[in-house]
Amino acid sequence: MYQDEYKRWAAADLLDFDLNKELDDIRDDEEAIKDRFAVALEFGTAGLRGVLGAGTNRMNIWVVRQATQGVADWVKTQGGTQTVAISYDSRLKGWNFAREAASVLAANGIKVRLYDELMPVPALSFATRYYKCNAGIMVTASHNPAKYNGYKAYGPDGCQMTDDAVAVVYDSIQKTDVLTGAKYISFAAGVEKGLIQFVGDDCKQAFYEAIEARQVRPGLAKTAGLKLVYSPLNGTGLVPVTRVLKDIGITDITIVPEQEYPNGYFTTCSYPNPEIFEALAKGLELAKAEQADLMLATDPDADRVGIAMKCADGSYELVSGNEMGVLLLDYICQGRKEKGTMPEKPVAAMSIVSTPLADKVAEHYGVDLRHVLTGFKWIGDQIAGLEAKGEEDRFIFGFEESYGYLAGPYVRDKDAVVSSMLICEMAAYYRSIGSSIKQRLEEIYQQYGRYYNAVDSFSFPGLSGMDKMKGIMAELRKNPPTEFAGRKVATCIDYAEPEKTGLPKANVLTYTLDDGSTVVVRPSGTEPKIKTYFTTLGKDLAEAKQVKEQLAEAVKPLLA
Repeated sequence: MYQDEYKRWAAADLLDFDLNKELDDIRDDEEAIKDRFAVALEFGTAGLRGVLGAGTNRMNIWVVRQATQGVADWVKTQGGTQTVAISYDSRLKGWNFAREAASVLAANGIKVRLYDELMPVPALSFATRYYKCNAGIMVTASHNPAKYNGYKAYGPDGCQMTDDAVAVVYDSIQKTDVLTGAKYISFAAGVEKGLIQFVGDDCKQAFYEAIEARQVRPGLAKTAGLKLVYSPLNGTGLVPVTRVLKDIGITDITIVPEQEYPNGYFTTCSYPNPEIFEALAKGLELAKAEQADLMLATDPDADRVGIAMKCADGSYELVSGNEMGVLLLDYICQGRKEKGTMPEKPVAAMSIVSTPLADKVAEHYGVDLRHVLTGFKWIGDQIAGLEAKGEEDRFIFGFEESYGYLAGPYVRDKDAVVSSMLICEMAAYYRSIGSSIKQRLEEIYQQYGRYYNAVDSFSFPGLSGMDKMKGIMAELRKNPPTEFAGRKVATCIDYAEPEKTGLPKANVLTYTLDDGSTVVVRPSGTEPKIKTYFTTLGKDLAEAKQVKEQLAEAVKPLLA
């Protein structure tokens, strides 16, 4: 079967030298052909993501056309403006895929608003809302290595597509032949017909204004003398992040030179993920040389941000996503109360795998902190619920432990641009009162307890990987563990039972232990991985870490 599909592709004119060469190179390699053609990349709630290359199980213009025909078929049933916004990041083939998607939509009579330069995820979410689009498409593989690209689909609210919409799109994709099924006109023809237009300066300007309106202490950053080292990790962050920081008065910015400009090969960090030390290594070297107050890095599609803060002894310490979520929640609440800008009945949101320390902070400030499933669309869903009642201004902040944050309701996905602005403003504020981010974090721990959070991940590569993951989750439900490392399981929440959780169904298990620790087991929605999230509490960091290590050892055999 897959050999037949391979032959069909090999006989076709694929309009791409790289694809034709790849097919020629593998003609006698059974395993390579099977890997590319035995299955198709599956369109899910996170869209598509895969390795670049030839075949149905790879990212290429044909798979992009097929997916876009599925999106077009869905849009045509939706009424409204019959418009789709498109953006792309610095990944290889990104601009090609964005144009191909635009061409398929135009061939279907659907209008397109395409960014004329690479722009991040939040800018796509914003444009989708600004132009009252039916859908949005972001060409990105987020923080994956250079050989990947992907395709995220958004609904009219600027959130990633709902499960129901995805099911309709996927059904349509299944009926669309990958090589011949998508309608298509040339990009030039789409422009000529007026169906493809670029995103206007008015939309870009409105995006920046919406972000800058989220300042907590406007004007403060101008006088604080903050010294910053910044890396866009060769992605989309350079223009929007530096523009906003300069607008609010942070001008002492040194960019990491090797990571300044877009480069889809990510030559200085093979895994451009601000969660990991290697991605920040170049920035940390420069921060030490410059004696910067702060080192900041955004991922290629600029929806997530990681930082290193300067400590009293001149060294730099990475701040985890949970710690930054808590710091920002604390800073926004404290500052807005001080300035009299806190809305009545304020609402914040965080994912179920994020730190319980945030609950303590929210309680202290009288904020309704809502727990949602993993995936930022569920935070967007909370904002949509408030918007439906005309109360979207109650939403002050949302975060996930995986370094994604959003302040305000102007977009419906995580935004590293507003996060970078608020992190720098927060650092500037603490500097101005003779304190620091590091000092404030220690004060938070003294006030609420020494929490420690860590995530481990187990990979299940290959075609059988997903089946192994399903088997492990089924076994955990059939024979639930009663203890981890001598600590009894006090409660277990199975998010596959929505009638008990009040949330949509999800493949997640949360164990709360008798010492207050939590262990969460969750298969990734986008990669063949099972992630385990640990929260432990100790009298100090060393004790909390030790408990985590004991729990992690106890979990390993269950996921073998």
